Amino acid sequence: MKTFLPFLQKRYTTKAYDPTMRLEKATIDELLEILRLSPSSINSQPWHFTVVESASLKQQLSEVSMHNTEKVLNCSHLIVFSIYDKVADFESERVNGLTVESYYRERLAPLGDEVVKNWMARQAYIALGVLLSACAYMEIDSTSMEGIDREAYTKILGDDKFSVLFAVALGRRDKSDQNQLEFSPKKRKELSELSNLL
Repeated sequence: MKTFLPFLQKRYTTKAYDPTMRLEKATIDELLEILRLSPSSINSQPWHFTVVESASLKQQLSEVSMHNTEKVLNCSHLIVFSIYDKVADFESERVNGLTVESYYRERLAPLGDEVVKNWMARQAYIALGVLLSACAYMEIDSTSMEGIDREAYTKILGDDKFSVLFAVALGRRDKSDQNQLEFSPKKRKELSELSNLL
């Protein structure tokens, strides 16, 4: 029986990247296809993924990345996750024509734009989980980062249709990374503390 467990057992959050290592275009293309296939509630797909490989653009983003500056500078690629800034744009481009459009119109939309945008953000986090799992399977090092200036990222990327939520650094770990499991073993709660069977 095939099992995914060993890949997650080996995964850790990379804190230092080797700036000389670059992921191949085919690898990035595969990750983008994986993101495209990610599940979302009512197949809403309210997200946008921006891949950053330009050194000059990474430099700009690093300056508004709080404690994540070095990760942004040294990673191979950065994938920035965004959602629609205006609910009206989301509805016209992603909701119209859905087979379950009535569910959205009758159950979700009446709750207001703030609730809808929070719901859209939760869909993006589903895609994040898929991406991090795929990276573990493909043996690509990764770091999910909420510690960024979202408004500054949105301005730098220059697409006002979407609002940035978070970013994911991708690449190969630096040998000196002190967060590697050999230096910093994985710490998780016991399963009995996190789950129950009814």
